[in-house]
Amino acid sequence: MCNKNFSAASLRLYAITDRGGLAAEPFLRKVEAALRGGVTLLQLREKNLGDDAFLREALAVKELCRRYGVPLIINDNVTVALKAGADGVHVGAEDAPVSEIREQTGAGFIIGATAKTVAQAQKAEADGADYLGVGAVFPSPTKRNAIRVTGEQLKAITESVSLPAVAIGGVSADNIAELAPYHLSGVAVVSAIFAAKDTESAAKELNDITKRLF
Repeated sequence: MCNKNFSAASLRLYAITDRGGLAAEPFLRKVEAALRGGVTLLQLREKNLGDDAFLREALAVKELCRRYGVPLIINDNVTVALKAGADGVHVGAEDAPVSEIREQTGAGFIIGATAKTVAQAQKAEADGADYLGVGAVFPSPTKRNAIRVTGEQLKAITESVSLPAVAIGGVSADNIAELAPYHLSGVAVVSAIFAAKDTESAAKELNDITKRLF
């Protein structure tokens, strides 16, 4: 973890964007509301934008993140992350290997990796990842077909590596407390913030809860 903007504490309330059909300006207002509410790290996820549009959005979101002192992670797209000057990237098993990204980006670039098994977690650590996203720990409204990770599996994964980890998948204010025993650094949330009518208030509530738990 050589990036000066990143530590395990950065993972406490990790927000992952969901545009939900919003145009650019309303979406950016929602992102800023989440930042005002106290998210500690933001991942920009766009599955349906071309690289040029994704880059424009990433640059705008980066400016907001800098204003609030929050690291920006780009989902999947290393090229956009580097061009935008983001702090890092998060990749899944089907994306570019962590080892290749590390060779391309160097030590100061944050790399997060999804892990659903002990083997995946240990490989991510060996290949140079900085943190893990583990899940889905609960049924997820954004990934209905996501493979569930049981509490026993979550504990085995987090105890098998020295990397900090966040739990992801259906996490909300109502169930975060169930994750307290599993050696996590925080939680990654999507709908609990970005589907909320009052994004800032939702983020503030989650911020208060995670401060007590992690």
